[in-house]
Parts: sequence; C-alpha cells; structure tokens
Amino acid sequence: MKKNSIIFISLAFIPSCIFAQENQKNKIDTSNHLQEVIVTATRKKTSELIIPYSVNSISQKEINNYQFRTTPEALVGITGVFVQKTNHGGGSAFIRGLTGNQTLLMVDGIRFNNSTARFGPNQYLNTIDAYTVAKIEVARGTGSVQYGSDALGGVIQVFTKDPTFNTKKSFHTTIIGKAATSNMEYTGRVQVQYQSNKIAVLAGYSNKNFGDLIGGDTTGKQTPTGYKEQAFDIKLKWKISQQAIITLAHQYLQQKDVPLFHRVALENFSYYFFAPQQRQMSYAKIEVEGNTKLVNKLSFTSSLQKSVEKRSYQKNDANNKFLEEDKVKTVGLTVDIQSIITNNWTTNSGVEYYYDKVNSNKQQIAITNNNITYQRGLYPNNASSTNFSIFNLHHVKINRFQIEAGLRYNSFAIKVFDTSTTFFNLGDVVVQPSSLVSNLAVLFSINKKQTVYSSFSTGYRTPNIDDMGTLGLVDFRYEVPAYNLKPEKNYTTEIGYRFYNKKIKSSIAFFYTHLSDLITRIQVANQQVGGYNIYTKQNSQASYLTGIEASFDYQFSQFLSLKTGASYAYGQNLSRNEPMRRIPPFNGRLLLSYTKSKWQMNIENVFAGKQARLAQGDKDDNRIPSGGTPSFTIINIYGVYNFNKYVFRLSFQNILNKDYRTHGSGINGVGKSAYLSIQINL
Repeated sequence: MKKNSIIFISLAFIPSCIFAQENQKNKIDTSNHLQEVIVTATRKKTSELIIPYSVNSISQKEINNYQFRTTPEALVGITGVFVQKTNHGGGSAFIRGLTGNQTLLMVDGIRFNNSTARFGPNQYLNTIDAYTVAKIEVARGTGSVQYGSDALGGVIQVFTKDPTFNTKKSFHTTIIGKAATSNMEYTGRVQVQYQSNKIAVLAGYSNKNFGDLIGGDTTGKQTPTGYKEQAFDIKLKWKISQQAIITLAHQYLQQKDVPLFHRVALENFSYYFFAPQQRQMSYAKIEVEGNTKLVNKLSFTSSLQKSVEKRSYQKNDANNKFLEEDKVKTVGLTVDIQSIITNNWTTNSGVEYYYDKVNSNKQQIAITNNNITYQRGLYPNNASSTNFSIFNLHHVKINRFQIEAGLRYNSFAIKVFDTSTTFFNLGDVVVQPSSLVSNLAVLFSINKKQTVYSSFSTGYRTPNIDDMGTLGLVDFRYEVPAYNLKPEKNYTTEIGYRFYNKKIKSSIAFFYTHLSDLITRIQVANQQVGGYNIYTKQNSQASYLTGIEASFDYQFSQFLSLKTGASYAYGQNLSRNEPMRRIPPFNGRLLLSYTKSKWQMNIENVFAGKQARLAQGDKDDNRIPSGGTPSFTIINIYGVYNFNKYVFRLSFQNILNKDYRTHGSGINGVGKSAYLSIQINL
C-alpha cells in the first residue's frame, strides 16, 4: 500500500478514537447525530450506525444541491466507489475493484441487471435520469443473499422520487433550466406533483443536449462525444387503507447518437454510435401492514422492463457499414414477507422470479448500393433466461449485539438456439446453473456512539447470455460463444468500526475477497476476424482483492462542515500471477461545505493516485496509457442560493484546468468549465 494512503487513513481513524475517549468523559448526548441515515442493505430499514456491513448513501439533498449531470457522476468520490467512463454517455461504478455484471444494479427494489449485462465497464447506470433520483445506496462486499446474482462487489440501489400525501389537495410545479460553458450542456426539466390524503402523483419530463466534452489544458475538445437525451417518468401512490398502499410507476429514457470516442480516436472507425439506447420500466407494488406476527408486512412487486441498444458503425475505407440491435424484455415478480419471531428477532422471507427474452440482429450494409445482408446478432436471437430464487434473512438483536444471517437458493434456465457456419453449429442449448449462498454478520455496540462489526458473505454470478452467446466485436477483441460455463463464486470477509456523534461521523473497514471460477476471455490461437484476435470465455481463473476504506466527517460549527473519504484496493490474479484487470488506484475526496440561511458553498477536491499495476489485458487496452494511468487531483466549487420561489445553482469544474483520466476510461475528464442552473418552484 502506498505511503500516502496509510497516512490519510490513519488521520481519518485516529481522530475518531481521540474524540471517542473525550466524549465518553464528557457524556455528550447522542440523541441527534450528525446525520441519521437509514439504509436497506438487509432488505429492512436500518440505521447506518448499527448495520454490520459497509454502506454508503447519497441523500436527496445532496442530489438536489449538486444537480449531477448523470447518475453515475453522482457516485464520484464516494468512499469505496470508483467511476470509470468509456464514453461521455457512460459511467460504470467499481465497488471494491469490481464492476459491470459483477456488481448488481437495482431501481426501487427491482433488479436492473438483465441477462445481457456485460463484463467490465458498461453504460447501464446512465440510463437512469438523475433528475428522478431521490437517494442512492451502496452496499459494499455483500448483496448476493439479499438480492441475488451479480453482487460479487456489492449492490448499487437507486430509489426514485416518491410523491407525498397531504391532508389538503394541492398542485405543485417545478421548472429547471441548466446550461454549461462551451455548449457542453443544455438541460430542461418540468416536474408536477398532485397531493391529497389518499392519492399522490409525481410526473416529470427531462430534455438534455450534451455537447462535445472539452478536456483540460492540453486535451481540448474531444470529438465526437456529445449526445442527446430525453426522459419521462410518472409515479402514483394510492393509500387504499391505513394498512395498504399501491404504487404504480413508469420510467422511460432514450439517448440518441451516443459516440464511442476511443473507437474513432484510436481504432480507425469513421463513426461508432449507440443510436439509440432506450430503457423502459413499469411496475406495480402493493405494501400491506399485516396484523399477525407471521405476516407483519407484505410487499408484492410486478415489473416489466424493456431495453433497446442499437449500435451503428463503419470503419474508415471499409466497403460496408453495420447496424446491430439488441432488445431485452424482462418480466419480474417479487414477494417479500417480514415476520416477527420475538421482540428482538425479525425475518425477511421471499420469492423472486425474472424472465428475460432477448432479440438480436445485425445488418451489413454495402456502402456502394445499400444492399443489406442479415447476419447473426451479438447474441443468439430469441434466447431466454429464467431466474428463480427463494431467500430467508434473519435480523437478531441480543443485548449489544446485532446479528444478520441469511440463505438464498437461486436457479436459472438459459435457453438458446444458435448456429453459425463460421465457428459453430450447436442447435438447441439449455444451461441450468444454480447456487446456494449464505452470509453472517455481527455488530457490537461499544456504546451509543461506537460500533464494531465483522461479516462473512458468499456470493455468485451466474453465467448469462452475454457470457455464453456473444459473437462479434467487444472492446478490442472479437468474441465467439461458449456454452459450458458455470457460476463465478466469491467469499468476502471484513471488519469495520464506526463512531458517530453530533459532530463526527467516522468509519474504517478492512476487507478480503476471494474469487473463483472467474469467467475470463481466452484467446483462440492463430485466428483473427477483421484484424481482431478471436477470444472465447472460460471459467479459468481465481483471484483475490483486499483493501481498506475510511471516511471522516466533521461538523466544525452550525455552518461549516468537512467530509473526507479514501479507499485502496489491491487485486491479484492467482491463476496468472499478475494484477487483476482495471483495479482502481488509491482514490478519494475532501469536501468543505459552508451553509448559512439561504445559501451554501462547497469546495471539493477529488483525487486518485497513479495506477501502474497492470494486467496484460490492461497493457493491451488502448484506453490505458503506456506505463499506467497518471495520478490526478481536481478542484470543483459548488454554490446554491435560495430566493423565495427560485433556486440558483452555480458550479465551477476543474478550476485549475488539469488534464486527467480515471483509470480505464476512454475519454479524459472535463476541463475548466462552469454551469448555471435556475429552478422555479410554483
């Protein structure tokens, strides 16, 4: 571990111990903590102080104040999370060194990962409109028992805004306009809310135009990187009785002509666009307060998700251009029952079912005469995946101990019909992987301000249609299918400490994760397609990750506060005796905030060390500079002013105009720039 990381984490940890001793002596009242945060990492609302896992949360106040350009960018600087951007329309969050389909994304309690979720960085999180987000929770190192497959690194759960009930009928409108320098952003948002004592409705429409991203002092304009986005959302809550509430919601987002900049800049493409990318989700949820201990609370959710990803591309001097389209339709059903065994022992038990249908096609279009040749798509057409699981979680309080334990059994049935005269002719293929996972976590409350916890979690990721059925260009490789894969598995153990009082929130956690049967790309010897080496996938590797994460928040006064956090992860591929791929460097953030009356000012320092520990795959990746990704530190300033019905927000990004790139990204970060946002509440 680097010397500066040790120093930083020591400084974050030692003050909490000092203040702990001082406050025990002075018997400070802790009834009103610096910030009381409630999280749902155990499928039950729990105070952050007494949850025996490492968690983060981003509040609605923070989201409103900063008006993040995208949902992934809201996670930048969060302890234990590192955000990579393959393109300006992307944003993939690493949790403890893992990303893509090795981290689980959820929206309002519904699985967002589907059977085509890709390994490595992806853009899925950016298909959630940031203006609809009320809160983001991150559970690090746990989640397979609570939420199912893919949570090897952890879970990112996005909660969208809820309409609120009111004893009097009322109608409210919010209008937001936002503009950035150098035409990098023009955004408009209209949101309306109807309130009554039984029915509440919230609806909104967002229209965004992102220009080409301008980098730091020597980067300049990165063309093409700009794109357009439109989104619509509506949510209705109906209180059918004092014990039951029905929620109906629909979300829609479309991104047009999102370019992959590195393909054009580095890989001789004339153009390469996601054109368009769409996401829709509709769901109905009923929550009932039961009148028995066996069914103290019942939640039933049915959902329908549709995603469309089209890719349009052409190489320079090529005779053909290509259009690929992947469609995924997902039906989901979840039942969650909360039971009371005793006053200090509660459980969550439930069943989850998701069914994916995948349609994929590819067109080769002759440039001279527009003749179309239909080809096999990136995935086998009409492939399907059935995901069924049952789970049982226990929450036990014994004196000063809080215990979390659980089991989940998950089975899949993946069906494809796949033929190709070039590489294979397999016909009908049915794969039925299954997994049984468990966890155990124990927290001890030293006193009302301090807790120490330790956990052991097993996890898994079942091979999906993207793993098994991919045929075509992915990253800088050409992939061919593999239908003999089994689930990836891991176990994670960690130990952590927290100290909270009126002025301080401090935490530190050490973790170790062992991964086995990892699905990795293996090169097929002496074969190429279009100049790209051919790869297939195998369960071929074992690896481990270990690291440390720390945060320290301090309230100097009623007006002035400081938030700091840093994390370091070390990943090693045991099978190849080399570093794991794309491991983030030491990184973190310092945020100084001054709040008084109607206005707030924030100065932020986001930093990352150099990452020179590279796997061979990193060295072959044209997005990673030779010798590794350089370190960086950038400074941003945010200001908010409330004036009657108006809210003004002004931000200055990267005020020193530094050139920088987050490790593994395909573009450089934004240079010196500013944005102004005006909000009108009617």
